[in-house]
Amino acid sequence: MICGRNQSCGKQTILIYRQMEDISFRRAALSDVTEIKRLFTETLLTINRKDYTAEETADWASCGERPGLWERLIGGLHFIVAVNAGGCITGFAAIRCDGYLHSMFVHKDYQRQGIATQLLRIMEGYAVANGLKTITSEVSITARPFFERHGYDVLAEQQAQANKLRMTNYKMAKTLR
Repeated sequence: MICGRNQSCGKQTILIYRQMEDISFRRAALSDVTEIKRLFTETLLTINRKDYTAEETADWASCGERPGLWERLIGGLHFIVAVNAGGCITGFAAIRCDGYLHSMFVHKDYQRQGIATQLLRIMEGYAVANGLKTITSEVSITARPFFERHGYDVLAEQQAQANKLRMTNYKMAKTLR
């Protein structure tokens, strides 16, 4: 097991991250930025192509190239990475201290192995540990069925701005127990 300390909201909550077979979970570090950026881009350009056009996924992927973006997210959010036995990042998730799930992506070669489910559990555990009652997120067409299976409700379909293009996604929420 790996321990992480939540300091971004001023609380001293200790979170224990479960370890899956050959996959462990830890806080993201600035040294992870290059690998996170590559995972984000490759996943969008392959997995999300089933629901978005090549032009849309390329535009969305270009958002990950904004200077300083990943460093700000790692420094300002509760940002967790999933790592395989070889030390490669296989997924990541990030949540704000107000319960907004900013992002969650699983490497294109590690889909449907339970990584997203475990990342979501960690994010929900963080929310509960910090006294939050609800998690909200803006979810892609591709991810919507996953979130619905995990108890999230669609609040609205919307057209979200990526870089240059607007694309369909869904505002979703889950009330925590």
